[in-house]
Amino acid sequence: MEIINDLLLFLPATIVAIGGLTVMMLDGYKARSRTIYTTTMVFLGIALGVASWDLLMQAPELIFSDMAGAGGTAAFGTFIVVFGTFFTVILTHDYLIGVKHNFPQVYPLLMFCTFGMIVLATANDLVTVFVGLETMSVCLYALAGIIRDKRLGVESALKYFVMGAFSTGFFLYGITLLYGATGSTSLPEIGAYTDGGLIYWGGVSLLLVAFMFKVSAVPFHMWTPDVYTGSPTTITAYMSTAGKTASFVALVLILDRAMPFIATELTATFSIIALLTMILGNAVAMVQDNVKRMLAYSSIAHVGYLFVGLAAGSVAGYSAVLFYLLAYTFMNVGAFGVVAYYEKNHDVHFNNVESYAGLGYQRPIMGVLLSIFLFSLAGIPISAGFNAKYLVFSAGIEAGLVSLVVVGVLASAASAYYYLRVMVYLYFREGKESVSLIEPKKVYSFSLVFLALLTLYFGVVPGGVTEMIYGYFSDSMLTATAP
Repeated sequence: MEIINDLLLFLPATIVAIGGLTVMMLDGYKARSRTIYTTTMVFLGIALGVASWDLLMQAPELIFSDMAGAGGTAAFGTFIVVFGTFFTVILTHDYLIGVKHNFPQVYPLLMFCTFGMIVLATANDLVTVFVGLETMSVCLYALAGIIRDKRLGVESALKYFVMGAFSTGFFLYGITLLYGATGSTSLPEIGAYTDGGLIYWGGVSLLLVAFMFKVSAVPFHMWTPDVYTGSPTTITAYMSTAGKTASFVALVLILDRAMPFIATELTATFSIIALLTMILGNAVAMVQDNVKRMLAYSSIAHVGYLFVGLAAGSVAGYSAVLFYLLAYTFMNVGAFGVVAYYEKNHDVHFNNVESYAGLGYQRPIMGVLLSIFLFSLAGIPISAGFNAKYLVFSAGIEAGLVSLVVVGVLASAASAYYYLRVMVYLYFREGKESVSLIEPKKVYSFSLVFLALLTLYFGVVPGGVTEMIYGYFSDSMLTATAP
């Protein structure tokens, strides 16, 4: 009966896994693409409803022999991942039809990838983290190259796979060394180990290197621009939001539960990573003419802001990181969704910023939506992006990282240049040639409008969510289980 109870507490992942198997069987029996898509949406809708219930009602609890958790941070991470996947599938279906590459295999891959992300975000043991990380990664390698007849897609998948193999090696060696030093792979039990030593620090270092690759932190970011540019645009949105959320939630849990005694020792390291990531991401994004590539470097810059919260090493810092991930999901899925709309009208190369000249007036709703998302990414007030940056920078100031925060604020201000540049072309430049845009489908438009409304809502009323997240760390049952 215990396993049944654990599965019920792990219900969103269970539903997603069953949904993945179902749509895979439908594809095997040559079901219509529309049937596969509808089935995927039904399972994801149920999983999202359950995840929402768990987020509001489920108390923190350990499951599967303390290998994973339910409630608290686990429920929050699960909700963001399933939410991001739900809207990614809506946008992906219409996008793949538009670019005439509606492969039904994309739906089971997205479901299994989401399952891996949920496992990663709910992990309470390094073995569980590894299982979730690799399940997610293998599916993402395939999704990156799902458009097989495009050279960029195949190239991005290969680069992602090769670099991912290296990070997997670092991660496994890190687990091995930490197990050798502490005698356990359980996060709370590792957190109770205070002796340090060369083997322990070697394991910590390798583990952090692997995570920095997964989240695209400098200097482990090299794969990101090429992979993001070559992948289908809506899949890029999925990678940069749901994938990054799962990895960051797992990293936060490891820092909070497995390394609470060395938070101050890691502050300098995380500060340097945050500094380099913010500066490089924003500096290179400024010179990009390809909008997708610009958003890829922008994504790297946002990782730098998130590392400010990690460098703080406090409850406020970790809470700010989780809120940032929620806000980033709204605005980045939305931004890539609008880019995908413009792209599917022509071809996958319709991403040069000059191609956007005058398009803001052809489909005003799309121009306005993209402007909202870009304003939020830039951190303009009354947007979720502003509050997210405010929280991580506030945590940094509380931790005494004033110089780092000053650099972060200046970097964020500089980012306005390349975000506003897109809007200048949308509204204040005339296209060199006439470009026609088809009317977006209602479900596609509604999804983007809903994401824009959430972006604005959490820019005005963030309080309830931030208080809830703060309680995950101040009153966490999972942290209290350390011997």
